[in-house]
Amino acid sequence: MQQQVLLQLSPKDAAQSAAIISEIANQLGVGPEKITGFQFIKKSIDARKRNVLINLKVNAFIDEPFHPTLPTEFRFPDVHASTKKTVIIGAGPAGLFAALELIQQGIKPIIIERGKDVRERRRDLAALNKEGILNEESNYCFGEGGAGTYSDGKLYTRSTKRGNVEKILQLLVQFGATPEILYTAHPHIGTNKLPGIIQSIRELIRMAGGEVHFNEKMTDLKIEDNRIKHITCASGNTFEATHYILATGHSAKDIYLLLDRKNILIEAKPFALGVRIEHPQSLIDAIQYHCPLEQHRDNLLPPAAYQLVEQVNSRGVFSFCMCPGGIIATASTSQNELVVNGWSPSKRNNPFANSGIVAQVNMEDAQDYLKTITPSHTTPTKNTLLFHHFQESVEQKAYEAGGGKFVAPAQRMTDFVNGKVSTTLPNNSYLRGVNSVNMKDILPAFISTSLQQAFKAFGKKMKSYYTEEAIIIAPESRTSSAVRIPRDAETLQHPQINNLYPCAEGAGYAGGIVSAAMDGERVAAAIASKP
Repeated sequence: MQQQVLLQLSPKDAAQSAAIISEIANQLGVGPEKITGFQFIKKSIDARKRNVLINLKVNAFIDEPFHPTLPTEFRFPDVHASTKKTVIIGAGPAGLFAALELIQQGIKPIIIERGKDVRERRRDLAALNKEGILNEESNYCFGEGGAGTYSDGKLYTRSTKRGNVEKILQLLVQFGATPEILYTAHPHIGTNKLPGIIQSIRELIRMAGGEVHFNEKMTDLKIEDNRIKHITCASGNTFEATHYILATGHSAKDIYLLLDRKNILIEAKPFALGVRIEHPQSLIDAIQYHCPLEQHRDNLLPPAAYQLVEQVNSRGVFSFCMCPGGIIATASTSQNELVVNGWSPSKRNNPFANSGIVAQVNMEDAQDYLKTITPSHTTPTKNTLLFHHFQESVEQKAYEAGGGKFVAPAQRMTDFVNGKVSTTLPNNSYLRGVNSVNMKDILPAFISTSLQQAFKAFGKKMKSYYTEEAIIIAPESRTSSAVRIPRDAETLQHPQINNLYPCAEGAGYAGGIVSAAMDGERVAAAIASKP
């Protein structure tokens, strides 16, 4: 017999099979010897009370041989000879998972990626972190795996209605992720492990007959009879297929400009802007796990995370991409523009915890701000690129304030709230270094005011969160795309271009690894449904 059982155990007992079996037996009213084994279904942490507990949902085997359910192994047919072909522009999560779905549907995918493969990409990241040398085609955003490869590897999403989350996780396990991601409440792979998984996906795509081309940046597309005839890359190479999936990510600003020049419909899309905030991880542990600051958290508990949201004068301010035991990194894609983001290794064992804290930006905000800055950033005549220009102007101002070479402007959180320039800055994880500034000289006033009020409110929700030991580094400006590329809700095609499928984060339809992967699968399935 098998039976699902809900358990609530101490971290110590939850880490011991014997203790779990004992509690299962106690709940079912049988002897422990009757329990032949168990399999985790769900695992989460309950830290609402002083004594932190682990919630478990398990499938228990009673008086029958233990035969746990194994992860699904998906099969991929050979598509070398397939006459159906689809070009995928971008090798991020959306592009890669679209390719896998196309192969399963018997269609040959041809991926073109502006950046380098995942291993070659590391050299450019090292040059950026050590010397401040940016390769505009190979960085934290561009290259195999997209921004998700070097952006922590968090796998939770609220977008369950957009696709099959379970299938995405099962596929990641098949390509090398640990099975724990299938049952933990907030699954996480880690930036150090993702490159190997991405490489395994690429090898499967090629082995099955798909193509993956690196250093191929799309620069033009030929349109005939409201259809793409072929696309052209900076190399001079052209690629032709029946359908085209545009999965370029939210930082491929040149793609938006290309579509705009071609009079292909795009729309301005509101997004959020703010800063990265970093605390000592030990402080966040003490707050979340209710333990003294001088006492290290229980080693059986992971580094603590948090999620915060506050309404400030009808404007939402919220935490974004929180990285326990993480690092703040340079996520710029253009010279003389600064963007920061965060990531964590799989062990989350760095001494700092960082998170984006951002505020909503609406149309009126962007228009008013652009009117106040230099003539080179005048408000565009077409509102389609309004948020793009707004985002760009803040990033340029931040770069100048840092002093160049991607040194970042920074301030103690308490000094920011009180309008003071910090005379000293706390230790932090940002490798390019920081320069003390007054953030109100960089951030638009409506952002600064919203963040100042929100930080004080967060300090009331999480005692000791508001502290001079916290540093804010700017800007966190790539929370999502500043442009939406419209598509039909049923066919998923662009309303003007019949064989163009805008996809995932860069088109405004996803917000992370899992949701982007699901959207890639969904678009691929829509293409496969065509006669």
